[in-house]
Amino acid sequence: MIRWDPALVWLAGGLALLVLEVPAPGAFMMWLGLAALGTGAVELLHPLPFAAEVVVFAVLAAVSIAIGLRLRHRRPRKVNTPESGLVGRSARVLEFHGRDGRVRVGDSDWPARLAADVAGVAVDQRLRVAAVDGTVLVVRPEEAPTGR
Repeated sequence: MIRWDPALVWLAGGLALLVLEVPAPGAFMMWLGLAALGTGAVELLHPLPFAAEVVVFAVLAAVSIAIGLRLRHRRPRKVNTPESGLVGRSARVLEFHGRDGRVRVGDSDWPARLAADVAGVAVDQRLRVAAVDGTVLVVRPEEAPTGR
């Protein structure tokens, strides 16, 4: 008769949960798999009764899931923030219909909206990005250089 070593069962279960995470990303099986691997490691170092193994697994699962939730709820870095370097950059009008249109900044086309005090713009006119509203650039005509 085959005798199963509890540590190997925990380790195998942990590996199985990690493998199951691959086709189902975003699930929390990875965190439970890590908790099972940790329980198997504890069991290898110091054999425990089954009830203590379950307690170790529960504690490790709670800790690993808490870490996973903390990592998941980090705010993603917003691309379209003034800090990203768009405000103040030069833009060229591609098309405008009323107050909304498209401009080119560098090598990218962006949806744009005219600033509230700007009446209108012409195709190929040079603009300056005044602000960013989500993914829409708020633009205004470039100031003409003053000559002395």
